[in-house]
Amino acid sequence: MSDPAKTLDTLLAAAAKDLSKPSIRNKEVQKKIDYVCRQLSNRACARLLMACMLAKLDRPEVDVRKPYTEISGKDSFSGRTYDERYITHFINSNRLPLNTTTAFLTPAFRNVDRLLTPKIELIGRPRELYRITLQILEEVYSKQVTPKAVLTEIIRILLIMRDEKLSRINALLAGLQPTEDAPILSSGEIVTLIDQHLKCRNSSRLPVLVVAAAYQSVGQKIGEYVLPLKSHNAADEQTGAFGDVEVCLENDEHVVTAYEMKDKKVLIDDIDRALEKIALADYKIHNYIFITTDAIDYNVQAYATEVYERTSGTEIAILDCLGFLKHFLHFFHRSRIYFLEAYQKLILSESDSAVSQALKEAWLALRQAAESDE
Repeated sequence: MSDPAKTLDTLLAAAAKDLSKPSIRNKEVQKKIDYVCRQLSNRACARLLMACMLAKLDRPEVDVRKPYTEISGKDSFSGRTYDERYITHFINSNRLPLNTTTAFLTPAFRNVDRLLTPKIELIGRPRELYRITLQILEEVYSKQVTPKAVLTEIIRILLIMRDEKLSRINALLAGLQPTEDAPILSSGEIVTLIDQHLKCRNSSRLPVLVVAAAYQSVGQKIGEYVLPLKSHNAADEQTGAFGDVEVCLENDEHVVTAYEMKDKKVLIDDIDRALEKIALADYKIHNYIFITTDAIDYNVQAYATEVYERTSGTEIAILDCLGFLKHFLHFFHRSRIYFLEAYQKLILSESDSAVSQALKEAWLALRQAAESDE
């Protein structure tokens, strides 16, 4: 057995030498790999292929079509183990455009106990993507192409995609370079700008970044700071977090204010679950605040107000996302540019699975248009 981590680094170096040169001579196979890698709506298949190829290079005796230990035979293996143990770190450390979570928890690849051949039909979209993925596995099994060549080619294409994305982002950032006499956006204009961004598709992560940016921009003034944000798809029960954004007092690591984001109406059940989390804390949480992008129900708001005495002093509130931002920007009017920069930094640093490349580019384009003199 080899060292899978070193294998990935070696193939990365080989692919990076000349990104214009494909690692596979067979043009048909190369086109298939390119198709799988560039399917932005579904990144699981590329990760699955990487895990299977890496396993084959590490253990030549395995069958790349058997990435499940539930499949009988000594030539099966745990593709999820290779994916989580090696692929995750590799793509994160090199900022490759793939999801940060394993492919083996997606519906199509979860709980499979049969050989992955072109004869089976996996349920997922686009169907063509799964069909081609199974073809590539079969071609490696039949030795039409080597696992080393396939994995190197996947890495090469992902490097090209990464550089393409960085180039677009840098071009948009260059258009935001301020001039000496450029006016700063007003608080109202910033609210409008954020509202436009929130209305983009797949923007559920953005309210978290709005609140986090608010605290980051005035933290020193108010003596509070935000804990590092948890993964966008991690449940609070898994991370032990009280909410999506957790705020502590300066020089203290105890959470005093927790924010939970909702892209739908807050219900009484949501408040009851928050009360359960508050009860588990071995210290006092001062505020538990729901931030919603939907309408606020009067009866739910009233119920939230009533729990103050039940918790012996913890306030639960429900706030509208834009309403929160309006009040914050007017209250800290002279810090509005710091909020804007903090929000932008958070957006660009998020993984593409949390804030898509399209959403990042949309923000930069919207801001450029808002700050334009024309």
